[in-house]
Amino acid sequence: MNHIFLACLLFVSACVGANETKSGPETAEASIINTTTMQEKPSFYDFKMKDINGNEVDFSTFKGKKVLLVNVASKCGYTPQYAELEELNKKHGDKVVILGFPANNFGNQEPGSNAEIAEFCRTTYGVSFQMFEKISVKGDDMHPLYKWLSTKELNGWNSDAPKWNFCKYLINEKGELVKFYGSGIKPMSNDILTAIGAN
Repeated sequence: MNHIFLACLLFVSACVGANETKSGPETAEASIINTTTMQEKPSFYDFKMKDINGNEVDFSTFKGKKVLLVNVASKCGYTPQYAELEELNKKHGDKVVILGFPANNFGNQEPGSNAEIAEFCRTTYGVSFQMFEKISVKGDDMHPLYKWLSTKELNGWNSDAPKWNFCKYLINEKGELVKFYGSGIKPMSNDILTAIGAN
């Protein structure tokens, strides 16, 4: 009788073990699929763009640094923020990298060529932080970088696209989008200084 009981117990254990083994590959397969899906989503560090002088910039060079991205314009009521962006760059460039993206999406306030924009920034505000070639930051021709910044399925949480010039996005040292600031938040505001660890 004991032998029969032991045989039954071993049979049940084998069945349970088989079921557990079966769920393992399914879980592993699902994990692989999820990982693949995640890998297909662009990371901030996957982007490569041309700066305002036509030189390619690989965003992987920003790994380990906080990055503040700003869509800028030369003929906007917020254009004087260039001065504060340059101040932020000079005072706290060791804490945050500033990237400027000229765009003509709002009120036709950035009509110039890349060369004209570069000259305006240099002579009017002494801009020394990184400026990029003119792009679109909204609409059907929105640049892929700004699609990433404003699509929560891509960046993890944010769906706010720029509503006007001088909106700001803060990326942390891991390449994660962590903050969105509207145009009215000045570059030297306490909000931004605190977020970059400058307060």
